[in-house]
Amino acid sequence: MNHIKKIGILIAGWVLIILGILGLFLPILQGVLFIMVGMAILSSRSDIIKRFLNYLQKRYPEHHRRVMIWRERVMNWFKKT
Repeated sequence: MNHIKKIGILIAGWVLIILGILGLFLPILQGVLFIMVGMAILSSRSDIIKRFLNYLQKRYPEHHRRVMIWRERVMNWFKKT
Protein backbone atom coordinates (compact mmCIF):
# COMPACT_ATOMS: atom_id res chain seq x y z
CA MET A 1 0.00 0.00 0.00
CA ASN A 2 2.88 2.36 0.78
CA HIS A 3 4.28 1.84 -2.73
CA ILE A 4 0.95 2.88 -4.27
CA LYS A 5 0.92 6.01 -2.11
CA LYS A 6 4.42 6.98 -3.30
CA ILE A 7 3.42 6.52 -6.94
CA GLY A 8 0.27 8.55 -6.35
CA ILE A 9 2.29 11.39 -4.84
CA LEU A 10 4.69 11.41 -7.80
CA ILE A 11 1.88 11.38 -10.34
CA ALA A 12 -0.03 14.13 -8.53
CA GLY A 13 3.07 16.31 -8.30
CA TRP A 14 4.02 15.99 -11.94
CA VAL A 15 0.43 16.47 -13.14
CA LEU A 16 0.24 19.72 -11.17
CA ILE A 17 3.54 20.93 -12.61
CA ILE A 18 2.37 20.14 -16.15
CA LEU A 19 -0.91 21.97 -15.46
CA GLY A 20 1.12 24.87 -14.13
CA ILE A 21 3.22 25.05 -17.28
CA LEU A 22 0.03 25.00 -19.36
CA GLY A 23 -1.39 27.65 -17.06
CA LEU A 24 1.46 29.98 -17.92
CA PHE A 25 0.04 30.15 -21.44
CA LEU A 26 -3.69 29.68 -20.81
CA PRO A 27 -5.61 32.44 -19.06
CA ILE A 28 -7.95 29.94 -17.36
CA LEU A 29 -5.35 28.23 -15.11
CA GLN A 30 -3.19 29.83 -12.44
CA GLY A 31 0.15 28.51 -13.66
CA VAL A 32 2.41 29.64 -10.86
CA LEU A 33 0.06 28.28 -8.20
CA PHE A 34 -0.05 24.81 -9.80
CA ILE A 35 3.73 24.78 -10.22
CA MET A 36 4.28 25.75 -6.58
CA VAL A 37 1.90 23.08 -5.29
CA GLY A 38 3.45 20.47 -7.60
CA MET A 39 6.94 21.36 -6.39
CA ALA A 40 5.75 21.22 -2.81
CA ILE A 41 4.46 17.70 -3.35
CA LEU A 42 7.57 16.51 -5.18
CA SER A 43 10.06 18.17 -2.82
CA SER A 44 9.95 15.17 -0.52
CA ARG A 45 10.64 12.70 -3.35
CA SER A 46 12.82 14.32 -6.02
CA ASP A 47 16.45 15.45 -5.71
CA ILE A 48 16.03 17.73 -8.73
CA ILE A 49 13.17 19.56 -7.05
CA LYS A 50 15.15 19.76 -3.79
CA ARG A 51 18.07 21.41 -5.62
CA PHE A 52 15.70 23.82 -7.36
CA LEU A 53 14.11 24.72 -4.03
CA ASN A 54 17.55 25.43 -2.55
CA TYR A 55 18.22 27.77 -5.47
CA LEU A 56 14.78 29.33 -5.00
CA GLN A 57 15.49 29.87 -1.31
CA LYS A 58 18.72 31.74 -2.07
CA ARG A 59 17.42 33.74 -5.00
CA TYR A 60 13.73 34.30 -4.17
CA PRO A 61 13.13 33.71 -0.45
CA GLU A 62 9.50 34.91 -0.58
CA HIS A 63 8.57 32.37 -3.26
CA HIS A 64 10.39 29.66 -1.34
CA ARG A 65 8.39 30.52 1.77
CA ARG A 66 5.15 30.14 -0.19
CA VAL A 67 6.22 26.75 -1.55
CA MET A 68 7.05 25.57 1.96
CA ILE A 69 3.61 26.67 3.21
CA TRP A 70 1.98 24.66 0.42
CA ARG A 71 4.25 21.73 1.19
CA GLU A 72 3.07 21.65 4.80
CA ARG A 73 -0.56 21.83 3.70
CA VAL A 74 -0.16 19.00 1.20
CA MET A 75 1.75 16.82 3.66
CA ASN A 76 -1.02 17.31 6.19
CA TRP A 77 -3.56 16.14 3.58
CA PHE A 78 -1.63 12.89 3.08
CA LYS A 79 -1.10 12.37 6.80
CA LYS A 80 -4.84 12.42 7.39
CA THR A 81 -5.39 9.50 5.01
